[in-house]
Amino acid sequence: MKLLISPAVEPARFSKIESTVAGLGTVVNAADDAQALAEMADADAFFGRITPALLARGERLRWIQAPTASMEHYLFPELVEHSAVLTNMRGLFNDCIADQVLGYITCFARNLHLYIRRQTSGRWEPVGGEQTRTGFQFGAGLQTPIDLEHRQLTGATLGIVGLGGIGAEIAARGVACHMRVVAVDPARTEPVPGMEALWPINELPCLLSESDYVVVAAPHTPETAGLFGRAQFQQMKPTAYFINIGRGAIVRLADLCAALRAKEIAGAALDVFEVEPLPPEHPLWQFDNVILTPHVAGMAPLIAERHLQVLLDNLRRFAQGKELLNIVDKRRWY
Repeated sequence: MKLLISPAVEPARFSKIESTVAGLGTVVNAADDAQALAEMADADAFFGRITPALLARGERLRWIQAPTASMEHYLFPELVEHSAVLTNMRGLFNDCIADQVLGYITCFARNLHLYIRRQTSGRWEPVGGEQTRTGFQFGAGLQTPIDLEHRQLTGATLGIVGLGGIGAEIAARGVACHMRVVAVDPARTEPVPGMEALWPINELPCLLSESDYVVVAAPHTPETAGLFGRAQFQQMKPTAYFINIGRGAIVRLADLCAALRAKEIAGAALDVFEVEPLPPEHPLWQFDNVILTPHVAGMAPLIAERHLQVLLDNLRRFAQGKELLNIVDKRRWY
């Protein structure tokens, strides 16, 4: 077995890869494109950024390990048609991205995004003001204040678009917080334990109309590009929040801004955008009911080690003729 790596990985990582391959074959850490092209002809496996030129030289190539989880910028027509098995890095980010989503939801429920802004100006005042934030519930001769501005997660409906690894982890957190959890997915049929419902993708309008928090956790595919436009936001409750940690191409930002201006939804949180970085003049920066983060939901201390472990596990499996982890359906982009 010969593994070709391009671009080259750092020495410490290469040493661990080389130790795994020892006795099973050879590994080449290509210093530049010219070396990668020269070494590709007899490579059985490849790790890194494959290009049409490299693929054309891969006469013996049987397996390609992508260094990314997303496939929209990795695939090209020749690769889709090639017989080599493609694997990716999905599954590494499930828990940390779910943590971020739960953070967004908690911020919106408890108005933390607004209180942080008020803190900078020394403003002590409940959201809604003393006169508008409470109603009264009558019973047994008592008047009990009911807070209309501050929500709790218990009993709220969490709607998830895409119940893959990340979506399932988000669902599990919703269940743990005593939320009603529903999801749509084009392929998955088994719900996460404790979920109320898992529907096919054609039930998206139902999910939008029922959810207090709508979370996009889907990959970018030909089917999901531009999936969320003005019509979808208008199907949501005016009190609902929209969250996108999937892919920027799924959401039309001009339509999201229009929905926010028209108060068709209560607010939004985004970690991914149609154009990155988001231009400083973009109107999304000006909404106080919007949380923007710079594509950091997948960042966490454990990711680098997990990334290496997927590669090493698949190296052993490939050498032993076993089924590989994270096989990609190249025509579906995931």
